[in-house]
Amino acid sequence: MPEEKITFEAALEHLENIVKQLEKDELSLEQALEAFEKGIRLSRFCSRCLDEAEKRIEQLTMSDDGRPELKPWEKEEDEDL
Repeated sequence: MPEEKITFEAALEHLENIVKQLEKDELSLEQALEAFEKGIRLSRFCSRCLDEAEKRIEQLTMSDDGRPELKPWEKEEDEDL
């Protein structure tokens, strides 16, 4: 799966797998460092996804007549994983 097309759910699952690998303590130092670096990138990606979701929710406001109104929102560009 190309990383630039990864979903939040897939990134979170991959991050959980990395944590499990690191907890087993069976990786070499170099492998552990690479896994940790990948985990940090995935963690930042997940954090950005959650921040964007929060922004979208915050933009839902009430109109003058009391009905919900969704304001336009532009997605921030993600850095490569």
